[in-house]
Amino acid sequence: MASPPPFVAGFDSATAMVLATAAYLRGEDWPALGNPRALEPPVALANLLPRKAREQLFIVSGALETTSPRKMGSIDLDDIGEWLLDEYPERRYPAVAVGSSSGAAVNLNAALGSPWLPQTVFLPVRQPVHPDDPTEAMERGIEPGRELMEANPDWQLHHMHDANQDRLMVRVLTYFRVKRRNLGDGYERFLADRLPPGGTVLLYECRTRWNTTRIGDRHVFQHGAVGGATEREFHEGSERVEGYLERYDSPKRRWDGPEPDTVSPEAEWGFEESLRDDVLRFARERRYRVRRIVFDGPDDLSPLVADLYRWWYRRRRIPANRLMVGSFVINDPHWILRTGSVPYWMRFNMQPSLDALHEFLDGRDPFDEIHLALFQHGVQAVGIPSPDDWRELLARARTQGSTLGADLDEFPHDFAHYARYHRAMKQVPARYPLPGPLSMREFDEFLAQAGPYEHIEIEDITPDGERQPVAA
Repeated sequence: MASPPPFVAGFDSATAMVLATAAYLRGEDWPALGNPRALEPPVALANLLPRKAREQLFIVSGALETTSPRKMGSIDLDDIGEWLLDEYPERRYPAVAVGSSSGAAVNLNAALGSPWLPQTVFLPVRQPVHPDDPTEAMERGIEPGRELMEANPDWQLHHMHDANQDRLMVRVLTYFRVKRRNLGDGYERFLADRLPPGGTVLLYECRTRWNTTRIGDRHVFQHGAVGGATEREFHEGSERVEGYLERYDSPKRRWDGPEPDTVSPEAEWGFEESLRDDVLRFARERRYRVRRIVFDGPDDLSPLVADLYRWWYRRRRIPANRLMVGSFVINDPHWILRTGSVPYWMRFNMQPSLDALHEFLDGRDPFDEIHLALFQHGVQAVGIPSPDDWRELLARARTQGSTLGADLDEFPHDFAHYARYHRAMKQVPARYPLPGPLSMREFDEFLAQAGPYEHIEIEDITPDGERQPVAA
């Protein structure tokens, strides 16, 4: 297999989700966030270091994946399509997914046996700024962003600066998230090679949007990001923000970012609608069907996918009483299915994600076991739950709640968890053979009896353009 293009970050959510999906379709697991197994022993020892040293280690690991701003004009973002052609097994699929990132969609792709081609990827640019100065961050991204967009006319750039969740990383790098405006040659070739006539393009469209500052026709700056702080807190401040900045000895007590003047798809999760038009054009030419799966937030699909797996296990006469919770990029569909676990994905490790998980559990029959893989980002951010909040969640299991190797007393600095969670998944008892993929007919059968789901709409579009809503 080819390596990802050098400008794509290994710690990017979309890249991680592609690699996890591709590993499953190859019949493989996806340990340690895709990092080499040789790194697991030193990562497992990370907690022996003082917290400040761990933070520095985390920062250095991110800095090693950056690209110089001087190289922006020489980057061809379409190389991403060429890489993905080689990443997925070379065979034909009844469906191929395209569009927004979502860990719940990773598990849906695994169930349907479908590759996924992301619209958005993360390109980390090497340049330090003060984390609490979003205006300087924006200004330092203008020229590299202009060069990147001039070299890539089919893409758009969302420069994202999040001093809350990404406080450690934004010290050393600029978050450039780039979105495809059309399929491009690489994705078109992938679809033509791997999707037979009559096949289905699953189009994931996340409606999350954010107030942004326009820099150019295809370049916006986004202050803040989806997580624990609200969008209003990023722009206007709050007591929670004041306390956070004081906790980190910042000279600021609120973030004075540039004034927003437009609304855009959210940098990491939001869907750029021009891609939909191009998918429909290509599907019409190739006689493909399109199924649009539209959701308000990246984790709105999680209850539907969890219920789908529970329904599926019951049909396979497998106990459906074990919940495995993934968060952000910690997700492994291989061991979810091998252990007969119901997957539930949290978009991050913040209170809104925890609240959504409690709401899901409130509406379902209780699970005997709950296993939690908890992303560690090293920041006591605005909106972060306490260790006891996570313990309260695990106590909802009727017989066993586990952290899959995470030390909650060290949360969110337990970087050793990245070396432990995979082994802990493998130690969950019970083994089941990997199943064949669900057909679209079976997926429809589930949807017809399971819905409705809040914040989700599904629509089928025939090659002739006939539209048909699907119960969801």
